[in-house]
Amino acid sequence: MSIPHRKKQPAKQPIKKKVPAPQQRQRRGWLGIPKWAWITLSLASVATISAGTGALLAVSMHSQPLLQSQLSPEESAVFSEDEPILASSSLRLPRLTRPVNILVLGVKVLTSDLDTPAEGAEDLGYHALVNSFEGLSDTMLLLRFNPRTGQLVVMSIPRDTRALVSGVLTKINEANLNGGPALTAESISDLLGGVAIDRYVRINVQGVEKLIDALGGVTVNVPQDMKYQDDSQHLYINLKAGRQQLDGNQSLQFLRFRYDENGDIGRVQRQQMMMRAVIEQTLNPATIARLPKILSVIQSHVDTNLSVEELVALVGYGSQTSRSDVQMLMLPGNFSSPSDYRLSYWLPNYASIDEMVEQYFGLEAAQVTEATSPSYLRVVIQDSTGDDLAIQTLIDNLYDSGYRNVIVGNGLNELLPETRIVAQRGDRASALTLKQFLRIGEVRVESTGNLDSDITIQLGEDWLGEHGAAL
Repeated sequence: MSIPHRKKQPAKQPIKKKVPAPQQRQRRGWLGIPKWAWITLSLASVATISAGTGALLAVSMHSQPLLQSQLSPEESAVFSEDEPILASSSLRLPRLTRPVNILVLGVKVLTSDLDTPAEGAEDLGYHALVNSFEGLSDTMLLLRFNPRTGQLVVMSIPRDTRALVSGVLTKINEANLNGGPALTAESISDLLGGVAIDRYVRINVQGVEKLIDALGGVTVNVPQDMKYQDDSQHLYINLKAGRQQLDGNQSLQFLRFRYDENGDIGRVQRQQMMMRAVIEQTLNPATIARLPKILSVIQSHVDTNLSVEELVALVGYGSQTSRSDVQMLMLPGNFSSPSDYRLSYWLPNYASIDEMVEQYFGLEAAQVTEATSPSYLRVVIQDSTGDDLAIQTLIDNLYDSGYRNVIVGNGLNELLPETRIVAQRGDRASALTLKQFLRIGEVRVESTGNLDSDITIQLGEDWLGEHGAAL
């Protein structure tokens, strides 16, 4: 099968396959989710209170280096480490001076993945987790901190994405296993048509659990009952639907579950739901009291080539980013057909990728382009109100205004006080136009709506009040 031509960065030497230390693994998937970048943002309120707080953070982090793996000169050259991203002085905290792209990878390694068993693991009788960064990076996020626009963009890259890794078409989550963060960055840059990657962050599954606990848990809506059991890994998922407070272990259950009709893509959607919840709940001064625990977890379970000063600048930037300026995307693509491939893949849509990259990761990145004609938009309504009259009124209003491709999808399991207009494929301009027409709701650029939609309207109580439907 031919691969569409991708724009390239200036030629670099390919990253050679690593010969891992005594702990090389078999290939295994990870269902854990890296939340480090988002939990780091929870420190933003601390970083912006005073320069003294920032200095305390820097001193604490210097007690143990963040970089827990050695990059060769060849690997370091993949990242823009020689290009400064900060401006700082003795009187203020470091701050970003240009757009910065950060690759965030999540890794899970089991005792059975190691050539040499971990100490004390021989007699456990199951596949236990190991504190390592050298496995499949089955969760990949590319974050863009853009001080020119005041926005924070997050692109989720599904673990099953079919891409070139060291010249071989395979699942992109194999890149970290074969060549660490440098090969992963190189592969993702190529996939996105040459987007430069400045730094990386890797976190393992134990770190995710400990960070959520250090933050005191997180409140999230569980969209459905989730139940799964794997005795070989001691993985037990048992969550009831509804809004609830989840501790670290329960958060991992929420994030690792993928046994529904959307499989791994549904898991990507839950990642974004969790991201929103963590951001909204932890960017506040109460985080100060939890700082020592958070720092301890970062030092033990995070590997990154970010400097402490760069870390402080990123969390400071995050503290000043409003919810509407946090925009979460998913790599455009489609599920592969079982008859076409031996394995299940997420097949990239290169034309859509190029459009999304130009809009959100380009040099200008205005992020608001011309709205698509309503007649071309696929609009899906997800109702939270249970009011059939409200739904029909909305459909009629949309149809009369030129939105002719409208369907009603699965309902939501919680009542929303405010309607959400979700730009499922990153088309913020069209979502803003729809909001102006409806005169209610908030626009969210994220991939938590209907997978087949361009715009998902998650209907809330504000529509009932606006149009006189029965409450």
